[in-house]
Amino acid sequence: MDSSPVIMITGATSGFGEACARLFAREGWRLILTGRRQPRLEKLQEELGGTDKVHTCCFDITERQAVESAFADLPEAFSQIDVLLNNAGLALGLEPTYETNLDDWETMVNTNIKGLLYCTRTVLPAMTQRRSGYIINIGSVAGNWPYPGGNVYCASKAFVRQFSLAIRADLLGTGIRVTNIEPGNAETEFSMVRFKANETRADKVYEGTIALTAKDIADTVWWLVNTPAHVNVTTMEVMPTQQATGPLAIYRGE
Repeated sequence: MDSSPVIMITGATSGFGEACARLFAREGWRLILTGRRQPRLEKLQEELGGTDKVHTCCFDITERQAVESAFADLPEAFSQIDVLLNNAGLALGLEPTYETNLDDWETMVNTNIKGLLYCTRTVLPAMTQRRSGYIINIGSVAGNWPYPGGNVYCASKAFVRQFSLAIRADLLGTGIRVTNIEPGNAETEFSMVRFKANETRADKVYEGTIALTAKDIADTVWWLVNTPAHVNVTTMEVMPTQQATGPLAIYRGE
């Protein structure tokens, strides 16, 4: 039986998730890849080693029963998850709080918060029983540094940060590690999703600057996984060189 380690990656069909899948596959890991786009999952499975190396689960992480069923139905070869990468997440819209779409708010809460909760709670009992494992959550600098129009997206990523810290406290003594990675501006499908396929608005986010790439975050995840077992990086904020926090805004009247 293949003894290579197993990583489960949510939201694996694009961006950080796909880059991580390709990197870990090259390094000989077995993969559990989740997403909502079956054709992309099948393509990745074929490219990265077939059914012996890649197990795919097509479901929406906002549906608790679907998450629990996917874990319950894992083939034996993939049943021991060494690393859970909670990558699935999104931002929708950039309108101020008083103009935003409530449906967009609910989608962000359901995906960025509830989906992460369902996956984490489902995988942790087995890790705790084995007294080994690693939970890596993809947060955002938006969880630390709010910006106009960020409202619920910022709040949801602040939740991810605090939840990561809290479960780390719960898991003290189990040998299970927990890290929250907090990327800054990164050029993936993120802005196309945020602006609902408005390519012009999405392109402006990266215009005239050098953003992070999906590979940058995949390399970060790989480094974390390969640190010694006694090392736990609690949070890691990763910014592109051409992005920094700025001064607090001051309204000076009209």
